[in-house]
Amino acid sequence: MKIGTRGSAMALAQTAEVARLLNAAHAGMTATPVKFEPSGDRDQVSKLDRHGGKGGAFVAELRAAMMAGELDCAMHSLKDMPGDEETPGLVIAAYLKREAAEDAIVLPAGADPVEAIDRKRLAGAKIGTNSVRRAAYLRRLYPKAEIIHFRGAADTRLKKLDERTPQKLPEGGTAGPADALVMAASGLARIGQSHRVSRLLTLDEMLPCVGQGIIAVECPASAWKMREVLGAIDNAEARAMAEAEREMLWVLNGHCNAPIAGHASVFVSRLNLRGAVISLDGKTIVEAAREGPIDRPRELGRAVGLELLEKGAQAIIDATRAYALASYPS
Repeated sequence: MKIGTRGSAMALAQTAEVARLLNAAHAGMTATPVKFEPSGDRDQVSKLDRHGGKGGAFVAELRAAMMAGELDCAMHSLKDMPGDEETPGLVIAAYLKREAAEDAIVLPAGADPVEAIDRKRLAGAKIGTNSVRRAAYLRRLYPKAEIIHFRGAADTRLKKLDERTPQKLPEGGTAGPADALVMAASGLARIGQSHRVSRLLTLDEMLPCVGQGIIAVECPASAWKMREVLGAIDNAEARAMAEAEREMLWVLNGHCNAPIAGHASVFVSRLNLRGAVISLDGKTIVEAAREGPIDRPRELGRAVGLELLEKGAQAIIDATRAYALASYPS
C-alpha cells in the first residue's frame, strides 16, 4: 500500500503514524510512504499565492498522483487542504485523532522565555511566520513587534532561527533574522521538538486555523476497498471536528490570504465550535461560537459561518482578497 506524502521531517513522521495504525489494524498489510516534493517545498521563498495557495503548494501534486493510479492514498495535514472547494474524484477516508491545536512562540535555542516573552520585551522583536492568520493575531497581541515573512519546513525554520539566518523575500532582499517564530505545537511534537515551545498561546489569544492538529488521509472516491481499509483508522471525534470547521470555512468562502480561524472541541455528545475572522492589521476581529450535537457537525459549521458573515466577516475577507490581488496581479 503506497501512501503519498511530502518529504519534510514532519510529513514523514505523520505518514509513519498513518502506516503504523494501518499495519496494526490490518494483519499482513505493509503500508509504506512515497515521498513527493511539491512546489511549495521546492520554493521556500515565495508566498504561497504563487503556487495557488496551500492547496496548490502542498496538495495538488499528491492528488494528481492518486488520480493517475500512482498512489493508493495520500497523507495531508488537514490545515493544508483547501476547505472552500469540492474535490471531484477524491474523498477524505480517515481522520486521525486530533493533537494539540494551539500555536506556540519559539525562541532561539538557549533563550530564557521568562525574560524574553511579554508585551514589553517583544517590542521591536522580529517574529517570523508565513501565516496571515498568525501574523494578524500577532499584530493584535504584540503591536510593537515586527512581523516578518518566514518560510520553510518546521525543522528548517528552527535551524534558521537558531543560526540567525535571514529569510529571503519574494520580492528580493532579506528579512530578519528572526528573534522568535510562531509554530504549531502539534508540528513541533511530531518532529520531537516539543521542548522548543517557549510559550503556548491560548485559544483566546490565537485561535488556530481550520484543521490544525488533524492528519487527514485522502483516496480516490471510487476506491471502495481502500476506503474500507482506511475507515479502520478513522477517528469519529476528529471527523466531527473537521467537518464542522471545514463547513464554516466553506460558508465563508475564504482564501489563503484570509485570516480565518476555527476550532471545534468535543464534550461527550456535544460539539462546540469557535470561529473568527481578523483583519490583516489585527485591529478588527469578528468572532462567533455555538454548540450543537456531535452527529450534526456540518449544520453547526454552517451556523457559525453564517453568524460571522452577519457580523461583518465578508468585508474583512474582501479586503484581504483585494490586498492579495494588488500584491500578486494576474
